[in-house]
Amino acid sequence: MSANEPAFMTIGQLADELKLPQHILRYWESKFPQLQPLTRAGNRRYYRPQDSELARQINHLLNVQGYTVKGVQKLLSSGNKGAIPAAASSPRIEMQGAAAVPSRPSAEFVAQLERVRDRLTSALHADDFGRARI
Repeated sequence: MSANEPAFMTIGQLADELKLPQHILRYWESKFPQLQPLTRAGNRRYYRPQDSELARQINHLLNVQGYTVKGVQKLLSSGNKGAIPAAASSPRIEMQGAAAVPSRPSAEFVAQLERVRDRLTSALHADDFGRARI
């Protein structure tokens, strides 16, 4: 926690920092049991520093790294802290651990994609009647 960061943040303060609507943070609370801000009278939420950091990490994984909610849930539930990047790090974080390693497409899949690419390229160079443009 930095010297300028308050001990507790309201949902509005955290939402402003992350540039997200407040309802997204409430949704994340329902999807990520690790995210448990203190609630006071009138269901007012107060995010502790560890909650704020977790929200930053979730935001980074979802909105920068492109993970799905289920993917982030798996990362968080695996307990592999080394696989979860710090949100304050550079935008291109090298992920570690099995959960973060994307599978490589098969040669057959790549060949199929190349055929689709070739068909699309041909379609771009053809006119409405299927004749090649000059």
